[in-house]
Amino acid sequence: MSEPTPTVSTKPYLIRAIYDWCTDAGFTPYVAVAVDETVRVPMEFVKNGEIVLNVSALATNRLQIANDSISFQARFSGVAREVFVPIERVVAVYARENGQGMAFDVPRTAPAGAEPAPAEAGPRTAPPGLRPVEAPRERTALVPVATASPSPSNDVPPDPDRPAKPAGDRPKLTRIK
Repeated sequence: MSEPTPTVSTKPYLIRAIYDWCTDAGFTPYVAVAVDETVRVPMEFVKNGEIVLNVSALATNRLQIANDSISFQARFSGVAREVFVPIERVVAVYARENGQGMAFDVPRTAPAGAEPAPAEAGPRTAPPGLRPVEAPRERTALVPVATASPSPSNDVPPDPDRPAKPAGDRPKLTRIK
């Protein structure tokens, strides 16, 4: 009898596929990550338990998207830092320019050893050298929202019912419940 083959996740393959599509199309690939104690990123850039990383070839050095993790070196405020993200912590991979990509379910758990603070308690202080991290909110789905306006070469008049967007407004992934 043959042994059963281990189940291999499709998530790293889908991440690599969206990354390749972004680079082939000239888009900037971004990865949204749910931060916990297994993720190594500059904590000063983490907001609400998440961080969005530019993983383009121009922004990273030694990028590796393996089956179990994403690792690379990047500059944050001019300082080179090592980044390590387990694949299971990737929330989404998408193109910065149009928001198209793929979102994944990631269990949102508080960092190990973190205790939920009572509602009436004030802010907690962290031990020296550690930065307190706000526990991420409940799981939510991410849906890409396209905000790109028609290019000037299109002969489509702008929609008068739709307000004009300021230049430089980028599409964002919008949380829905």
